[in-house]
Amino acid sequence: MNTATILVVDDEPQLRRAMKATLTDLGYSVMEAKTGEEALEVLRRDPADLILLDLNMPGIGGLETCRAIRENSELPIIVLSVRNTERDKVDALDAGADDYVTKPFGIQELLARIRAAMRRISSAGDAGPHVFTHDGLEIDFDARRVTRGGHSVRLTPKEFDLLKFLVDHPNRPIPHRKLLQTVWGPDYGDEVEYLRVVINQLRKKIEAVPSQPRYLLTEPWVGYRFATSEEKPG
Repeated sequence: MNTATILVVDDEPQLRRAMKATLTDLGYSVMEAKTGEEALEVLRRDPADLILLDLNMPGIGGLETCRAIRENSELPIIVLSVRNTERDKVDALDAGADDYVTKPFGIQELLARIRAAMRRISSAGDAGPHVFTHDGLEIDFDARRVTRGGHSVRLTPKEFDLLKFLVDHPNRPIPHRKLLQTVWGPDYGDEVEYLRVVINQLRKKIEAVPSQPRYLLTEPWVGYRFATSEEKPG
């Protein structure tokens, strides 16, 4: 049986009732909120393990709610939306969402996404360095803390997990599919836009010149590589 607590945030009462019934039957504890403001208030009172967050809501809306949660929480966030354009997915990932599921969806698909979002990159074990330092960049993997030029840099959970896996396997190209299946889960592999968004965000946060990356290099048609030796940006 599952013991996690899931917060369902959606302004459609029928969907909230259906989600609560299904997830409760599977052993999850379920909390509800019908607006972003209400969701933030619920989270201030009660802990949750994962959030299912609708984009189209009255008030501050799903994207702003996601950003507000990310200011002080690493909770997994799965966005649920009728929107299905790449721009919508990019905006959600930029806001700090872990995943994006388009309505209507099958319950088995959603359950697989929930399981994947609640898995950490811990499956990679303790391989790799505990601390990486180079030229003003410091990554403390145990504390999940990043500083650049002496200033703290806040990463979303997926940004940190992707960075960790790349640093654990330095100076070699990691294919898109391998990165997706390691960081998001075995059911992933074709969501290359997820990687593009997260890599671009990471470059803005850890690279001195994001348009000319020193560490996070693109391997065209293959994937990405974390460079620890001096070379031409890519």
